[in-house]
Amino acid sequence: MSAVRKVGILGGMGPAAGVDFVRLFLAACEAHLHARGQAIRDQAYPEHWMVQVPAPDRTAALLEGGLSPFPSMARALQGLQHEGVATVAIACNTAHAWHADMQRECPGIELLHIVQETTAQLVREGITSIALLATLGTYRLGLYEGALQQAGIDCHLPRPDEQAAVMRGISEGVKAGDLALATALFTEVAARMVERHRCQAVVMACTEIPLALQALAGHPAVRLVNPAQVLAGVLAQRAYRGHGQQQLSAGAPGRLRETASSPRRDA
Repeated sequence: MSAVRKVGILGGMGPAAGVDFVRLFLAACEAHLHARGQAIRDQAYPEHWMVQVPAPDRTAALLEGGLSPFPSMARALQGLQHEGVATVAIACNTAHAWHADMQRECPGIELLHIVQETTAQLVREGITSIALLATLGTYRLGLYEGALQQAGIDCHLPRPDEQAAVMRGISEGVKAGDLALATALFTEVAARMVERHRCQAVVMACTEIPLALQALAGHPAVRLVNPAQVLAGVLAQRAYRGHGQQQLSAGAPGRLRETASSPRRDA
């Protein structure tokens, strides 16, 4: 078997989302092996390191001046770099607010960007209008809107009361283990937005949302896009084929302009 690069996953935000990201990564590895007619065996998977970081709340840091997660994330990233990891994926959308700072902290690692990879995937699929479900921190910084607009994709945000419902689904639902509550809240908001804006897809831009939203009743034609799944696929491609290689389905996405200003590192 050809040389495979060592890759890493920065998780723990929240822990269940980090574990689910590993599942998505392994599924992407299996798809890669199947596509090449290679046997699925233990030795066929790339070496991958996952760090579950108990980092301070990202949204609280962004909106309320709470403790910054940057020091915790940077230490974990340095640990991965010490282990010889070549490429890292961050299993948290909101944590990408510190992406530029983390990349500067560890320039020897390729730090994938979930917004860039998701935008590129939407372009490949011909999607031009989406509803964005995310945390308040992601909305406040505009992590997705600029990149999507640059790519010619209409990005629709929930109304304030709907944003509050999404946050409740994340904090009181997924994080608290009440998936039924989370599913009900996410489904209601997503359905309202699709009906209001005639969106082609719902982008679940928080790694905990897909744990509870796996189908949108009454809207079978609407695509549910999981950025974590997109990112896991790119990480698998990096592991097997290296940086700068084309993805199995299409050409590797170009680098998009950073659209959100970096928050304070020590907030």
